[in-house]
Amino acid sequence: MSDSFGFGQSFTREEMAEIRKSLRDEARFGSEFIGRLKRVAKRIPFAEDLLAAWVCTRDPSTPRRVKLTLLAALGYFVLPLDAIPDVMPLLGFTDDAAVIAAALAAVAGSITQQHRDKAKEMLTDL
Repeated sequence: MSDSFGFGQSFTREEMAEIRKSLRDEARFGSEFIGRLKRVAKRIPFAEDLLAAWVCTRDPSTPRRVKLTLLAALGYFVLPLDAIPDVMPLLGFTDDAAVIAAALAAVAGSITQQHRDKAKEMLTDL
């Protein structure tokens, strides 16, 4: 089984260490993620996908590599530094959408209908 999840290469040790370091404080990360999503959910068409990815990472049955892949993509969404600043109308979230789309495509089989249903429910509460 390949560890690359469709990205062409496996995570390096350095990449894995960086993902772990940036997401070490799960409670703070979760709070930042949900807070940011609340601020922009109505402006981005992929809000439900973001939440489905988040729900998948919280599921104990999700494989660790899948969680790391999704957390890395969600971390990019939360980070204040982007390739394209999010304040730019129409273009601001395109890099976030691309990162999320790539991560979702790489782990598509791991995001279940239950994850998606929970995401829809959460989205109505935002």
